[in-house]
Amino acid sequence: MSAKHIEENIFKSLMIISLIFVIGLLLSVVLAVLIKGLPSLSWEMVSQGPIGGYYMGKEGGVLNAILGSVYLASGATILAFIISLPVVLYINVYRKANSKYSSFIRLAMDVLWGVPSIVYGAFGFSIMIFFGIKTSLLAGISILTLLIIPIAMRAMDEGFKMIPTGMIDASLALGATRWETSFKVVVRQALPAITTALLLSFGRAIGDAASVIFTAGYTDRLPSSIMKPVGSLPLSIFFQLAAPIKEVQDRAYASAVILTLIILIISILSRYLYSKYDKNRIL
Repeated sequence: MSAKHIEENIFKSLMIISLIFVIGLLLSVVLAVLIKGLPSLSWEMVSQGPIGGYYMGKEGGVLNAILGSVYLASGATILAFIISLPVVLYINVYRKANSKYSSFIRLAMDVLWGVPSIVYGAFGFSIMIFFGIKTSLLAGISILTLLIIPIAMRAMDEGFKMIPTGMIDASLALGATRWETSFKVVVRQALPAITTALLLSFGRAIGDAASVIFTAGYTDRLPSSIMKPVGSLPLSIFFQLAAPIKEVQDRAYASAVILTLIILIISILSRYLYSKYDKNRIL
């Protein structure tokens, strides 16, 4: 056997081992959560909020945390989309995609993507102290928006870069303005990337705990306004695991099952919508 074949077999074996390790790690995490959480999962948990003494093992559920997480993630995803889309259009349509300016924006987004969520939470907390703002749904949405903007922008940007430049040039040559080209040509062609970006952002926002613990706070009730604290599933899991009662800790794993299922549904929906819209693209 030649040296080239030996080298190829070595790297092929390493790739297979890495694949098995990643899949095994994923299955281990999911199975551990399901085994510990499914026995404690009930309709009561997803249909009721905490009743007095819930964290002492009494009746109730985590409906407040489920809806609170949806409120936080939905609001942040909408705001992130409103902010991200114009920036991505600007660096891909109004500027050359490979220009130094566009590259700098991408570098800045990559740096922001790498910032730990706890840093965003600390930043938001310092701003709240400066302006005298209390923990609230609005504060949680605001800081989560900052957290997922880099994710939304980079995911959309990768999709926009796949659009042939000739298609944009042809639209401009036919007399369309850059505004018309952006929304009638580029956005329509990039719908798969936009959909994926939104769902990825939503999934990241709904599972984050470090940023909202300082900004959104926590409550057992649903917020009556955007200026009131709101519960979230990650924090609910944290508080239940910290309880000294085994029944409450088991409920934490049941809450983790709910959060895992939400993320799984988002992932499947993302792949489905990407495939659906990708069929309508013109390459």
